[in-house]
Amino acid sequence: MKLAVRKELFSGETRVAIVPDVAKRLVGTGVEVLVEQGAGASARFTDDAYRDAGAEVVADVRAAVGAGDVLAWVRPPTVEEVGRLSEGISGVGFLQPLADPEVVRALAGRSATVYSLDLLPRISRAQSMDALSSQATVSGYRAGLVAAEHLAKFFPMFMTAAGTVPPAKVLVMGAGVAGLQAIATAKRLGAMVRAYDVRAAAKEEVASLGAHFVELGLETREGTGGYAREQTAEELARQQELLTAEVAAADVVITTAQIPGRKAPVLVTEEMVAAMGNGAVVIDLAADSGGNCALTRAGEEVVVGGVTVVGLANPPASMPTHASFLYSRNVANFVDLLVTDGALTPDFGDEVVAGTCVVRAGEVVHAPTAEALGLPVPSPLVPEAGGEPEPASDEGTGAETERDQREAGQ
Repeated sequence: MKLAVRKELFSGETRVAIVPDVAKRLVGTGVEVLVEQGAGASARFTDDAYRDAGAEVVADVRAAVGAGDVLAWVRPPTVEEVGRLSEGISGVGFLQPLADPEVVRALAGRSATVYSLDLLPRISRAQSMDALSSQATVSGYRAGLVAAEHLAKFFPMFMTAAGTVPPAKVLVMGAGVAGLQAIATAKRLGAMVRAYDVRAAAKEEVASLGAHFVELGLETREGTGGYAREQTAEELARQQELLTAEVAAADVVITTAQIPGRKAPVLVTEEMVAAMGNGAVVIDLAADSGGNCALTRAGEEVVVGGVTVVGLANPPASMPTHASFLYSRNVANFVDLLVTDGALTPDFGDEVVAGTCVVRAGEVVHAPTAEALGLPVPSPLVPEAGGEPEPASDEGTGAETERDQREAGQ
């Protein structure tokens, strides 16, 4: 089997799907690795480094792979790019099928088999493949650094002969993977950190990082897999009302709430921003999906009433070396499930393989995507424990339901 690594086409995307160290590991398992020229350059990985790892560097990987081979990506291909792929090829990477169902339709038209890592089931043995979490770690860390760069104050407390400088007050909204990393980074920089999450279970995690957990007295919003369920409009409005004082008291607000494939919920309204002090900063990690702040513009800095709102677009791409390293390990661990002795042998009885599969040999098997495309809704690939497969619903296999609760970004 050949594993192809293409150069990312999305503007501003600097990551690469496989790094040289991981390519070497794959080659050692009998997989032939092909890397497009310059694919790793933006992440600081040279073509020579790939050659030294045993990979072959080619001008166009799409022309060099076919049925039985796998193409790995970070950002999903475009409809135009899919038209250049060989019939029967397999693909692995982020896809977010509901965000652009026409790409899925095009992949089905090429008789492809495609696995979307953002649909990975929430089970223990899949943790090493969890690309959403690994990239959220990068995003949360980056959010803390960007906040410190934009705030016109010190993060830590300083006691000097000229007087004492108080520490910055940071409020992190959302204590998922990205939020916890933002908390940890702000704490390392010396800030006083408070954090809020609708899940009661997050309190212990926040406290373990030395931050104060904000309790609003609202009913918890526990969902499946330990994640928060989606809030109603009334619940969100009440939450915003109670958080106004917390936001107003903060020097920095970092928001992290995202729902893959859907618009991000608005947590910080214009009125809440207006209540913040002059020089305050809002760092929005959900900018690419609409933003948690009503004033956010993806990839831009907006200053309103002395408050700077930073819409971080694709934050992992701003730290591409380690973001690629982590993502590459996730991809390779997933590919291990698909390969036996160097040959592609996916087991669709495996809940990880089945849960991530969007298209199988040209058939759209991800129920919500099939429904969005007006296609027959398939039954789950893996029967539920204890009985025959139940009729498919708009929740498909259930994997996307859990993922819809995740805070993180691609």
